[in-house]
Amino acid sequence: MTKSSRSSRIDGEVTRARILETAGRLFAQTGFAETTSKAIAAEAEVDLASINYHFNSRIGLYQTVLAEAHRHIIDLDDLLLIAERDECAEEKLRAFFTLLVDAAQSGRGWHTGVLARELLAPSSNLQVLFTKELQPKLTVILGILSEITAIPISNPALLRCLVSTAAPCLMLLVAGNGLPGPVQLVLQMPKEQLIAHLFSFALAGLQAISKECVAQPSQDNQHSKN
Repeated sequence: MTKSSRSSRIDGEVTRARILETAGRLFAQTGFAETTSKAIAAEAEVDLASINYHFNSRIGLYQTVLAEAHRHIIDLDDLLLIAERDECAEEKLRAFFTLLVDAAQSGRGWHTGVLARELLAPSSNLQVLFTKELQPKLTVILGILSEITAIPISNPALLRCLVSTAAPCLMLLVAGNGLPGPVQLVLQMPKEQLIAHLFSFALAGLQAISKECVAQPSQDNQHSKN
């Protein structure tokens, strides 16, 4: 690679990063529908063609912003490192809550704002986010929950456990974007106290559902076989 081509590639990467950062901030402030490509280009000091060149379209840019926001809050590699730790599944669950409480309490710039807007007013782009970012991460978390409960991943009961475990975390992330009310007060609790509460509450529920599945294995097991 020549010096000129290497310089052009670096310039392109810098421009792409600037567009992404600018778009993320604007989407977090005014939402997808109210943020135009023209506004993004003006703020990032690029021409409209640069947005199409790097992201194909405004929709492509928004989907990239959503994916970047989710990776910034919880990265798949971080989850895999937790799952591969040589420790009990319960401690892996505690580490998962630590990641999310860190993200919620730190605010994480525009990243939580973009996700909060999308969660509160879902668009068709949420399905793309689920397929590209959420699904592989949920698979890792399901594995941890399966370790704790001894419920097979194919059993629908484990999906219910996933929703019950993740829902409070989603509320905290939304609250991190300035949502008023009692969740905001919870978010202001000391970090270790909040992690301990989420962990204890989730673990008690998981253990209760695990006992139910052992005592009454018929219905969910039949669904998982069909």
